[in-house]
Amino acid sequence: MLSSEHETIYEDLLQYQNDPLRAVKYGFPWGEPGDLEAFAGPRKWQAGVLEEIGLHLQNNPNRVCKIIVSSGNGIGKTALIAMVTWWALSTFQGARVKITANTGVQLTTKTSPELAKWFRIAINSEWFTKSVTSIKAADDKYGAEWRCDLETWSADNPAAFAGLHNYGKRLVYILDEGSEIPEIIYETMEPAGFDEIGQIILLVCGNPTVPRGPFIDRAFGAKRNRWKVHVIDAREVEGTNRAEIDELIQDYGESSDWAKVHVLGLPPTAGSAQFIDQDTIEQAQKRRVIVAEDEPLVAGVDFAWGGNDDNVIRFRRGLDARSIPPIRIRGEFTRDPAVLTGKLSDVLSRNYDGHHVAMLFMDSAGIAAPVEMRLRQLGFENMMTVNFGAHSPNPKYAYMRDYMWGEMKDWLRSAAIDSDAGLAMDLGGPCLVSDKQQRVKLEPKELMQKRGLDSPDDADALALTFAMPMAPVDTMKSVPVRQPRGGWLGV
Repeated sequence: MLSSEHETIYEDLLQYQNDPLRAVKYGFPWGEPGDLEAFAGPRKWQAGVLEEIGLHLQNNPNRVCKIIVSSGNGIGKTALIAMVTWWALSTFQGARVKITANTGVQLTTKTSPELAKWFRIAINSEWFTKSVTSIKAADDKYGAEWRCDLETWSADNPAAFAGLHNYGKRLVYILDEGSEIPEIIYETMEPAGFDEIGQIILLVCGNPTVPRGPFIDRAFGAKRNRWKVHVIDAREVEGTNRAEIDELIQDYGESSDWAKVHVLGLPPTAGSAQFIDQDTIEQAQKRRVIVAEDEPLVAGVDFAWGGNDDNVIRFRRGLDARSIPPIRIRGEFTRDPAVLTGKLSDVLSRNYDGHHVAMLFMDSAGIAAPVEMRLRQLGFENMMTVNFGAHSPNPKYAYMRDYMWGEMKDWLRSAAIDSDAGLAMDLGGPCLVSDKQQRVKLEPKELMQKRGLDSPDDADALALTFAMPMAPVDTMKSVPVRQPRGGWLGV
C-alpha cells in the first residue's frame, strides 16, 4: 500500500502502536511554522490522557480502556479526539474508529474540521482520504475496513450508531460533547468490550452541562469506578486565556453553575446550567398539540446586523410553533430595508391555512425603525417593535428579553416546536447570570459570543411572540388585510 518514501514512517509508527503519546509527538510538526508553531507538544492534560491509554494497552491489553474527560471550555478536547483518531488509524492497519457527538451540527462544524486539520498536517497525511463524514485508507483495497466514521446517534435506532466489531484488531468509540447523549447510546457502545481479542478504547469528552445522566454517572456517580476520569479546570490549562476566564467568572460568580460547567468541569447544582434545559426542548420537539380555533396567529422577527447572522421570522398559534415553517433572510440583505419590508408585507398579507397574522412583533434594534415606518405607509397596523433592553412588565424578570424568554420557557413545557437543530441550540444556549435584585437575568449576547456561541436568532424570533398577550380571535368576523402596493422583492 505504501510508497517506499513512507516505509520508514510506517516502521517508526509501528513502534508506537501501544504508545499514543510518543506517536503524536513523532507524527506532527510541533514548534514548526504553521498550525503548531506555538506548541512544543500536546498540552499537559492531553499528554496525560494519551499516556494513560498507552499504559492501559501495555498493562491490560485484553481489557477495555474507558476514559472520560469532563472539563471547562476551550481546553482542546476536540484536538485530543483528533490525536487519538490519528494514532488509532496510523499505528494499526485495519483499525476502526467511530465518532458521534451531541448534535449533527457539532460533528459537521467542529469535530470534522478539527479531524481534517490534524490529518492534513500529519507526517503521513497521504495515507488517508478525508471527507465530512469519514477518514479512510487512501488505498481502495483497505478503505472499507481501515477507517474512521462520523455518525449521528438516534435514540430510536441506537444500533445504527454501534453495530461495529473488529475482532482481533483495534476498535475505538468516541463521544464528543457526550454530556447530552442519552443512556441508550452508552449502553449500545459499551458491549463492544465483549470481544475477547483486540484493542478496544472508549473515549468520552464533554462539558457537564446537566446535573444528572449517563455522562455524570460515569464521571462523578455510581459508575465512575469503571472509567478513568479526568476532570480538567480550564484555568489550569496552558494556552487558555486566563484573563478572559477570570473576567467571565466575575460576571457569573465563582460559585455559579456557569463557572462549574464552563470553567471547572463540574456538573451544575441547579436543574441545569442552561436557562432552558435540554429535556424541555426535546419533549417540545416530539409533542403533539391541539390548537383552539380562536387562537391568534402571531409572528416574531429578529433582525440581523448583517454578516453571518440571519434575519429570522417565526410563527406561533397558541401551543403550536411547528406548523408554519420559519422564514430566514440572509444577513447580507439587512443593508437594504426594502428587502425586509417586502418580505414582511408578504407575511402580513398572506393567509396561513385560514389565519392571518394578528400581530407581528419586531426586534427594535438595527433597521426596525425604517422597516416599520414603510410598513405603516403601506397600510399595515398590526405590528409592534419590542426593545429587548426595556423594563420587564413582570418584576420577576430583569429586562424585557428575560421576560419574553421566561414566558417562552413556561410555554415550552406543554408546547410543540419543530425539530430544527439551530432552534434547539439557540433555546439551550443562554445561561443565567447573577442579579443583585434576585431577578431572572439571562447572560448578554456578548458573553455568549465569548463562550463561542452564535447569536440565538431563531430563539429570539420565537421569544418575540410572547412580548404581550393577545386576545382570542373573533371567528365570526373576517379579518381585513391591507393589500400593499408592490410585491415581495425576492431574495
